[in-house]
Amino acid sequence: MKRQLILEDGTVFIGEAIGSEKETTGEIIFNTSMTGYQEIISDPSNYGQIIVFGFPQIGNYGINRDDFESIQPVIKGVVVKEAADYPSNWRSNMSFGEFLKAKEIPGISGIDTRKLIRIIRSKGTMKGVMCGFGESIETHLSRLHAVESLPDQVKQVSTVKPFPAPGRGSSVIVMDFGLKHGLLRELTKRGCDVTVVPYQTTADEILSLQPDGVILSNGPGNPENVPEAIETIREIQGKVPLFGIGLGHQLFALANGCKTKKMFVGHRGGSYPVKDLATGKVVFTSQNHGYEVDKQSVDGSKLTITHVELNEGSIEGLSHQNQLAFSVQFEPEGAPGSEDAKYIFDQFLKLMDENKRKADDHAEKN
Repeated sequence: MKRQLILEDGTVFIGEAIGSEKETTGEIIFNTSMTGYQEIISDPSNYGQIIVFGFPQIGNYGINRDDFESIQPVIKGVVVKEAADYPSNWRSNMSFGEFLKAKEIPGISGIDTRKLIRIIRSKGTMKGVMCGFGESIETHLSRLHAVESLPDQVKQVSTVKPFPAPGRGSSVIVMDFGLKHGLLRELTKRGCDVTVVPYQTTADEILSLQPDGVILSNGPGNPENVPEAIETIREIQGKVPLFGIGLGHQLFALANGCKTKKMFVGHRGGSYPVKDLATGKVVFTSQNHGYEVDKQSVDGSKLTITHVELNEGSIEGLSHQNQLAFSVQFEPEGAPGSEDAKYIFDQFLKLMDENKRKADDHAEKN
């Protein structure tokens, strides 16, 4: 069955329908990863988006039970050059197309994805609609122009109630702005006793749990749409070690007087080179974000830039000069993508351990 993809600028692509038959509208973004499509389509940071895969064949190793980053995908659709109908992998439970149908995610295949990505790279991220072949392009364009950006994306993906991921080590509170399972895997692997709380949880509620540290998770959308979290961060930092990832990095920056801005096309893929300015080490990172911290807005008397992206020079890490708080824009859990940056979790654990030792020494002296 034929299906068409209509972009906000009037460009039309015609291909074959895959997945759900329903019509869908969303922000068109592209991901350059060569593998990891299962993690990408289940990443909560992709809420409300239609994902264009740069790699030409998607689905060749199927869908398995282990590689999900959330239980229920929240993307609006997928665009691929070729969808593999017959996957070959011992872990595969179903095909890519079967998964899309099961989760009611519409898709389109057989179009020139290189051309589509070039359009996005030259004109910037834009809205699009995936609909039936032959439907009125003018009607859909008028609807597209009337569609406004989603203001409550974090609310749609954050947990409603707190839940634990028990361990015997450091007590860590994770503020859920759209966390990935990979974050929990890395914390539990290190023995942390984790409690995940909703994004609007207050500082008093968090501190009453007496955590050894607090993590601000990754998530979707514009960080300025989560003002309640910004105030919470201000009240928490300085009391316990704080670590922000992705959207959490941007919220940490806003809480410390920085500004954020929407990127032209965003960073979405698994091979972005990032330099650690303290060590000079360069690591390849997994990234998935459409906003960034404005470098000109960073107060050098309060925050230190710790990491930069080498292609564009954008800020990839910040550290507070007077408090035990830092953040990174990239996704250190590397799901999918390079696992070079997992050492960041060890730095956070070291920070918590040092803080606990200082607290114990102070208690002994008094």
